[in-house]
Amino acid sequence: MAPTLGGDEDALLPDFPRGPLHAYRARASFSWKELLLFLEGQDTLRFKKSIFSALEKDPLFARTHGAELSMEKYRELTFLRCKRVMEYDFLSVREMFKSPLKTVALIHCLGMYDWSLAAKYLLHVLVFGSTVYNSGSERHFEYIPKLFNMEIFGCFALTELSHGSNTKAIRTTAHYDPATEEFILHSPDFEAAKFWVGNMGKTATHAVVFAQLYTPGGQCHGLHSFVVQIRDPNTLLPMPGVMVGDIGKKLGQNGLDNGFAMFHKVRVPRKNLLDRTGGVTPEGTYVTPFKDVRQRFGASLGSLSFGRVSILSMSVANLKLAVSIALRFSATRCQFGPTDEEEVPVLEYQMQQWRLLPYLAAAYALDHFSKSLFLDLMELQRSLLGGERNARQAELGREIHALASAGKPLASWTAQQGIQECREACGGHGYLAMNRIGELRNDNDPNCTYEGDNNVLLQQTSNYLLGLLTCRLQDGAPFQSPLKTVNFLEAYPDILGQRFTGHSVADCLDSAVSLQAYQWLVCYLLQESYRKLDQEKRSGRSDFEARNNCQVFRCRPLALAFLELTVVHRFHEHTHGPSVPPSLRGVLGRLSALYALWSLSRHTAVLYQGGYFSGTQAGAMMEQAMLDLCSQLKDDAVALVDVLAPPDFVLDSPIGRADGELYKNLWTSVLQESKVLERASWWPEFSCNKPVIGSLQSKL
Repeated sequence: MAPTLGGDEDALLPDFPRGPLHAYRARASFSWKELLLFLEGQDTLRFKKSIFSALEKDPLFARTHGAELSMEKYRELTFLRCKRVMEYDFLSVREMFKSPLKTVALIHCLGMYDWSLAAKYLLHVLVFGSTVYNSGSERHFEYIPKLFNMEIFGCFALTELSHGSNTKAIRTTAHYDPATEEFILHSPDFEAAKFWVGNMGKTATHAVVFAQLYTPGGQCHGLHSFVVQIRDPNTLLPMPGVMVGDIGKKLGQNGLDNGFAMFHKVRVPRKNLLDRTGGVTPEGTYVTPFKDVRQRFGASLGSLSFGRVSILSMSVANLKLAVSIALRFSATRCQFGPTDEEEVPVLEYQMQQWRLLPYLAAAYALDHFSKSLFLDLMELQRSLLGGERNARQAELGREIHALASAGKPLASWTAQQGIQECREACGGHGYLAMNRIGELRNDNDPNCTYEGDNNVLLQQTSNYLLGLLTCRLQDGAPFQSPLKTVNFLEAYPDILGQRFTGHSVADCLDSAVSLQAYQWLVCYLLQESYRKLDQEKRSGRSDFEARNNCQVFRCRPLALAFLELTVVHRFHEHTHGPSVPPSLRGVLGRLSALYALWSLSRHTAVLYQGGYFSGTQAGAMMEQAMLDLCSQLKDDAVALVDVLAPPDFVLDSPIGRADGELYKNLWTSVLQESKVLERASWWPEFSCNKPVIGSLQSKL
């Protein structure tokens, strides 16, 4: 039975104004309201509406069209807005940890408005706050109400100037002194300075700082996290022994102050060690609830995955905004036609459909994956908070780490490529800053680097898979994982013997066909990666050299294919489940099939190379199936965007507004720009040049 809103549907989901987009909305094969309700649920919809409504009514959040803010003013405004968001109390302390989907919804809402604001809030409340809550003990919970009351402001200090992705090589140290029951936090040199830390540049008073923990006698117990005060909350001046500053202007997100810090023998109380996975007794003995280092590291990986899962979600939000703008534009922008007197919307052209609709499908598929992975991460955190310390929790931490390490690259790269395609698909109008696509491109770009360079992160996922295969071959261990993402590998010898059996284009229109191909693809790439690694080692190369030589054509595509398979599988299960209303099965099935085929098509060469495809028929059928699905989804595109797009105030793009009045909105916005009709302030220079031009002409 389809979910309903009861009597307040019109208030919560009002109809869109009639206009140029009405024709497409009328041709949709489904109700956008029903789909939105199915995907989000009543509580989340009301929650998001309350956030959007509060922002739109508050003068502090008024759009500053045409006003070029200095970086200092932008950062001040971002801080004031973050403070106001805290005052609105959209998310209570309890909800932050008990309602993960509301947490995701809040970040999406703030990010769709402005990513500098969203990142500032995310780093303060969720990254700093959740790390303290999930990695610490009850004695650390005192920080939580303080951060919600803005008594303190937090940041997350992991990376250093000379080390980012290689966290094991972090050089900041924390030596324990049993005489005073303190840790001595120290940066050995400037290369060990904490660097790129969001909120640290100007506003953070406290930081979760990662350092190598040493106990008396010089034994190192690896990377651990500490709560460290870096500024006085009353003056914002640095604490003794702390050198802290701002790293400067970035390519985007300049409302967020990224900074650096160095520590010169800063003493931190023993209680400030976040000790859920390992602590130190007053006498200086290291203690941990985990029986071996591997289990402790696995549990820690779950906590470190929070930032990557958040960036995955942020990238999806950017993709949603870009496709919303580009598809509404494409449905109203008319160019050329069958006759000189008739122009048709550019969305009617197969080329425009092929360029944009796969990214629309990707937005839906990746959105579902990001939410489901966030729920998985919350399950891990709840179990650790509940005191569970077993092999399953450690394995769950490793699995989530593998999924997040490939999920962030896939989502951020898909958004990066999708935003650029949307910019080009909107022609010259897409290049106007007021239409926001350029801003989205700049704000999304760091997602490909923050919390680990994408290509480096993919090695974490391929290493996880290769480790499972090694255990299978050497010890006979089964392919099993808590989330069951690798369980299909149990049948890998049989899967490798399969071949594509489709006989027509119609056979490819079900995502189940792509799922089968993806399983073969992952098995093949895993086998070839293992063979290549073994070959390199047999040739006398070290483990480091061997792994380095396997990345480009083996391990990198293995990690991406595995994550794509996971996304396709989860979205297929979601769109084909019994809870899907009959009226939505058609459009959701087409989205699932298009995303699966489009993603799989990037691996066509390997599918032929490994023998899964043969002849020209398989590749040709896949291409035609994608075009057929694009054609089938064309009339649904505007309604599908209506499900994804935020209110016009938040979307903030004249060419992407819900009324579809493309030219009217664009013309009005141009005329409202600052000094648009004024002559140039340097006009006398133009006049002064005339004699020079005349003199040159006379000489010619």
